[in-house]
Amino acid sequence: MTMERLASVDAAWLRMEEPTNLMMITAVLWFEERPDWERLEAVLRERLVDRFPRFRQRLVVPEGLLGVPFWEEDAAFRWDAHVSHLQVPPPGDREALEALVSEWMSVPLERSRPLWQAHLVEGFGKGGALLVRIHHTLADGISLARVLLSLMDEGTEQHFTPEPSAREAPPAPSWMKLLRGARAVASGTRAALKRSAELIAEPIQVGDLVREGARGAATLKRLALLPSDPPTVLRGALGQAKRAVWSDPLPLEQVKATGRAMESTVNDVLLAALSGGLRRYLEERGGPVADLRAFVPVNLRPLDAPIPRELGNRFGLVFLDLPVKEVEPRRRLRLLKQRMDALKRSPEAALTFGMLGMAGMAPAALEKAVVEVVASKGSLVMTNVPGPRHPVYLAGTKLEGLMFWVPQTGKVSLGVSIFSYAGQVTVGVSVDAGLVPDPHRLVVAFQDELAALAAEASSPGSA
Repeated sequence: MTMERLASVDAAWLRMEEPTNLMMITAVLWFEERPDWERLEAVLRERLVDRFPRFRQRLVVPEGLLGVPFWEEDAAFRWDAHVSHLQVPPPGDREALEALVSEWMSVPLERSRPLWQAHLVEGFGKGGALLVRIHHTLADGISLARVLLSLMDEGTEQHFTPEPSAREAPPAPSWMKLLRGARAVASGTRAALKRSAELIAEPIQVGDLVREGARGAATLKRLALLPSDPPTVLRGALGQAKRAVWSDPLPLEQVKATGRAMESTVNDVLLAALSGGLRRYLEERGGPVADLRAFVPVNLRPLDAPIPRELGNRFGLVFLDLPVKEVEPRRRLRLLKQRMDALKRSPEAALTFGMLGMAGMAPAALEKAVVEVVASKGSLVMTNVPGPRHPVYLAGTKLEGLMFWVPQTGKVSLGVSIFSYAGQVTVGVSVDAGLVPDPHRLVVAFQDELAALAAEASSPGSA
């Protein structure tokens, strides 16, 4: 039986898992109409299990200090152990689906089998939903987002079949490069190039990050000297119960208009709204209000590179200080933009990727100590992934919306995910249920701050 050693950076994520913070990426997709579940299962077999070996392999962790984890084919692979049907209880609204997602977000994946599950959810709205849970050891969030994109079609009757790649035109935009990469894993296809999608990596790119050695040394010094985040209601002992919620879709064009008026990017606007929303939430909970640090994942794979069949993790982290204490929305956005622009010129993500690789090779006790120190320096994980511009279809059924959450590490209690699709933006929040018992208030606070920024942008004299 073929065995393949677990990469050190993937091993780091495996050993970070604790009952209070499962290293699991969770996504929920919902549909306008009820899918043909048999057709959907066929798509999952063909485009997920047959295409990517990790979905058929189990992870073996030998006993003893010198044992190295490895992947091997699961000789006892059972489809029904990974794909199941669930029912959302009445009334089948978003609150009921949120409760179901929250319940499964708190359930660990079975380590003796391949580390993923897909749940076909009946009873939600007019259509239904697909809940996917995949262990972080298999891949990072941006890779898995690309994997999910590769399941989609651009029409109701299409079914992906490999074709010769179209001849490349002169320089293509980022979203086109990544779409090519998503499909290239299956030999490339003309149909894929026609789909209007703009799934791009997190806003900081590897080309912005790799700089001279002197700058790298300065960055290492900065990371070493970063103080711990201040104590707030977001910090404390974690429990095993998690909660996941998400917002109504928000018009993406409004966010773009705000950015244009304030000479900022869409990502700057969204992060500034998050900062203001955190301020509102901390005030509502009785304070204290303090600037908070966010861990922001950064993709380190070229946008147009194929998704490796072996998947794996290839991303770093940057440590972004959110100007939560700033009261005035316009000034908060200006501060946020300055800090983001500085990070774009920093090799921080590349350095943290290397540190993760070293942690994966270190003794487990040492890695745990390092993770605890690093986790103390931030209060939340924040991920922003723009998705397809136009509606796409899964197994012939129109995708109405999608939300995902990446795991937190150490004692971090809050994760914020932003996903755009078909001209709409949705924000999702995953929290420790004990520390943040009211996550919907965080979502509302974010929406209120986004509206406040839009009002500032449209007011006379805004510039």
